[in-house]
Amino acid sequence: MDIKSVETSYARWAPVYDRTFGVITNLARRRAVDYINSNRQGRLLELGVGTGLSLPLYKPDLRVTGIDFSADMLEKAKARVEENELPHVEALHQMDARTLQFEDASFDTVSAMHVLSVVPDPEQVMAEIARVLKPGGKLVVTNHFLRDQGVLAFLERMSAPFANVLGWHSDFEIDTVTGADDLALEQHQPLPPFGLMTFLVLSKPIPS
Repeated sequence: MDIKSVETSYARWAPVYDRTFGVITNLARRRAVDYINSNRQGRLLELGVGTGLSLPLYKPDLRVTGIDFSADMLEKAKARVEENELPHVEALHQMDARTLQFEDASFDTVSAMHVLSVVPDPEQVMAEIARVLKPGGKLVVTNHFLRDQGVLAFLERMSAPFANVLGWHSDFEIDTVTGADDLALEQHQPLPPFGLMTFLVLSKPIPS
């Protein structure tokens, strides 16, 4: 999937995203935000902030930066921040997650909710996440991953050639995330309904 296809796809999704995919991902989004609000402090980077559905849910003492490649999605996120008066949202940037424009070890937490199966070169994105995380920092992920067997696994593989049209990789494998260098898996939890989405927490080790 190329970056131009991502941009085109999400320009189409932006007007209806909140009422469609936003509803489908609501439970997983709240699970991720609940974990962050209960366990994390300091600076948070949200990759693929989209229309900003999560932004009003973060506790006010976090310092939140959001990025998205889609200008159409980002405009809706900016409007949400203004309408809801969210001073904890420090910045929203249009940015390619493969080349994050932040210094090394800039963030205490990175959230990636339903974005890693959307980006081109997810391995490069994972490397960038590890780079901008502080030692001891956490990556919080919610995503749909390829199933090993059954009818849904078959359908996911059959849909894979249409990634540019759909806007995401239907055959995205969990090892792309859990096997990333410089990050260690801490939590792995299937989410209802039917384990369609998965919640992950990974940490960046503190050098000894």
